[in-house]
Amino acid sequence: MDTFAVLAEPSRRQLLTELGTGPKTVGALTEGIGLSQPAVSKHLRIVRDADLVRVRPDGQRRWYEVNPVPLRQVDEWLEPFRRQWAERLDRLEAHLDDLAPDDITRNPTNNPRERAHRE
Repeated sequence: MDTFAVLAEPSRRQLLTELGTGPKTVGALTEGIGLSQPAVSKHLRIVRDADLVRVRPDGQRRWYEVNPVPLRQVDEWLEPFRRQWAERLDRLEAHLDDLAPDDITRNPTNNPRERAHRE
């Protein structure tokens, strides 16, 4: 299963968020996210198979922790979209700053909201 398919499940994202605070056992994760132990184990197996989580045996316990490498790859993939939206929002902000408030109130045709209602 690819990383995005794994991350599409809200319970798995919740599990990764919980693990983001530090390594945890299945028991701690069960308490932390409110799922049953079998459900947590099932989701852990899936995120582990996708290499999003690493396991460290410690006697009878197994500690699970986030593997940041695949998440960095997701972050890198998302970066162009973040940059694109930041640029668009900056341009919108600059455009709105250029509109003088007096122009909008004196001449409703300059008000983008009024224009949208007429169109």
